[in-house]
Amino acid sequence: MVRVLIAGLVAMVIAVVIGPTFIEWLRRQSVGQHIREEGPKHHVAKQGTPTMGGLLLLAAAVVPILVVSLYTVPGLTVLLATLACALIGFADDALKVRHRRSLGLSGRWKLVLLALVTAGVGYATTRIGYMDTEIYFPVIDVNLDLSWAFYPFLFLVIAGTANGVNLTDGLDGLAAGTCAISLLTLLAIASISWIRSGEVGLRSDDYLDLAIVSAALIGGLIGFLWYNAFPAEVFMGDTGSMALGGAIATLAILTETEVLLVFIGGVYLIEALSVMIQVASFKRTGKRVFLMAPIHHHFEMKAWSETKIMVRFWIVGAILCAVGFVLYYRYYLRFQL
Repeated sequence: MVRVLIAGLVAMVIAVVIGPTFIEWLRRQSVGQHIREEGPKHHVAKQGTPTMGGLLLLAAAVVPILVVSLYTVPGLTVLLATLACALIGFADDALKVRHRRSLGLSGRWKLVLLALVTAGVGYATTRIGYMDTEIYFPVIDVNLDLSWAFYPFLFLVIAGTANGVNLTDGLDGLAAGTCAISLLTLLAIASISWIRSGEVGLRSDDYLDLAIVSAALIGGLIGFLWYNAFPAEVFMGDTGSMALGGAIATLAILTETEVLLVFIGGVYLIEALSVMIQVASFKRTGKRVFLMAPIHHHFEMKAWSETKIMVRFWIVGAILCAVGFVLYYRYYLRFQL
């Protein structure tokens, strides 16, 4: 587990140390955030704040991963899926900066590219022999073989989580904090799975490698949050949010806890559902359920401060992750081992 601690600490130190230089470089390159006209009016003050900060946290995380990783198939799968989703987000951010508007890559192209990421994850997880096409439902204790439907399910998990995190990234520190909590939960799951597999004589470096990747991403996020906390000096942009969503989804897939994303990624699910409910209600009745969607903007319109919303969402995320972890510990260890 020393490798896990090293990965997390080194990533955090790198992000904190190079953060000011990186942010200044973004300013010189005029890589600034463009605020949506239909968003909260007070967000206009954030216009021009450096974006693409996801590059900072990814650079900080990738360095220790390359140094201490065991280079197992699961570990490399998470790393490559994270970087692939980061590239999708980078293309989106680059178009926004280039055209100086809040709209970047179209939703259709994002889904096509996420389908390619899903194909890669599906191939690595099933064809190389790491796992089968079954998913486990706790509480009811059912193990369901999806067969060919497993791949559309993977797409739903990866695309849904990536876009959910992207929607959550609307306030200073909101996405960074909730993602750190989710990744900490997945780190605990990977670590305990590694320890327990050794107790039954089946220890594999796969789970340890997943823990290393999780720890490095957490370290990078904490270092990034140093500069992203309100008032933010830098935003992660789609580069960071898409990457983190891809990482969380792939980690859940490779620890076989996809169903628990309902809790581990509960905040992102709530954010996505709020948008879907708002759109469906307005199209059908002409009325809005929320003052503004995603739901964190609803609370902004109710005059909650950004800090209050951020902290309360962190608390909700932590509670949901705790529920997910309890379900994992109660049901999944017996199922996995």
